[in-house]
Amino acid sequence: MKTSEIKFTVTLDEKNMPQKIDWSATDGGVVSSSKAIMLSVWDSETKNTLRIDLWTKEMMVDEMKQFFHQNLLSMSDTLERATGEKEAAKAMRNFAQEFGERMKLVMKNPVFSPAKND
Repeated sequence: MKTSEIKFTVTLDEKNMPQKIDWSATDGGVVSSSKAIMLSVWDSETKNTLRIDLWTKEMMVDEMKQFFHQNLLSMSDTLERATGEKEAAKAMRNFAQEFGERMKLVMKNPVFSPAKND
């Protein structure tokens, strides 16, 4: 059986705030740094999601807004692939569009207006 490892190394300052987030993946030979991570893990015993959200001081507010928007879109894609729930994924994409508009990340798109997608 094959195994693969994804490793996060977080450098903290004297107040235990993330200064640097490095990560690597053995399967793809990836070694990189990041300003933020959102990690969700499903605990099958408790039927609950465990989360780790970290970001460095260098993560700008506009970058965080874009990070959230892109996560919403990718979660929509994952939901559809994992469950086949096309309508629920569509609703999430509509929300991501609305979120992007509110955060001034994307322009208004009449295709995604709530009245057209109810």
